[in-house]
Amino acid sequence: MSTKSLTIFILANVCLLMTTTSIAQFVIDTSGEPVEDDEEYFIRPAITGNGGRFTLVPINDACLLHVGLENADLSPGLALVFSPFAPHHDDDEVRLNRDLKVIFQASTACGQSTEWKLGERDATTGRRFVIIGRDSGTVGSFGNFFKIVETAVRNIYNIQWCPTEVCPNCKFECGTVGIVRENGKILLALDGTPLPIVFQKE
Repeated sequence: MSTKSLTIFILANVCLLMTTTSIAQFVIDTSGEPVEDDEEYFIRPAITGNGGRFTLVPINDACLLHVGLENADLSPGLALVFSPFAPHHDDDEVRLNRDLKVIFQASTACGQSTEWKLGERDATTGRRFVIIGRDSGTVGSFGNFFKIVETAVRNIYNIQWCPTEVCPNCKFECGTVGIVRENGKILLALDGTPLPIVFQKE
């Protein structure tokens, strides 16, 4: 191989490695495209039979809304957007392992914020459910920040609550979002089997 050919070969492989590394830090949707923070997406389980798309679930009081799943796989669910804690000014792709807010694009009868929030530990079950609203200090005002992490399977993810970017020196009881089934409803909670998910754009 000539020196010129070797140089071209090396440059091509360096470019491929840079592209692969760059894409690897982004969250990828079901179409193979990076998830963007100014676009709407639906979240659904990666494995069928675990419920449908993510939505709001009323619990007893109509103003107490939990984040949960539709019971049927084909139910519409609610679209969401993502708001990174530290956005990148040169692009709008959502990155892995970075603190962000998850916000339903919906309105509620009680007019509360539709940002995801970590709820206080349930006094009976000890579970920490994911609800909506702005955190007013229940977990140090960091309850609205989650992060997306990749599983062992490419382009399949978990959602965690562990806002270490928001507060690097804080010590949190972190957890991965899973599902809890109660009274015919599918709710998100940090305490349970992690739920593998994908992001779908429509």
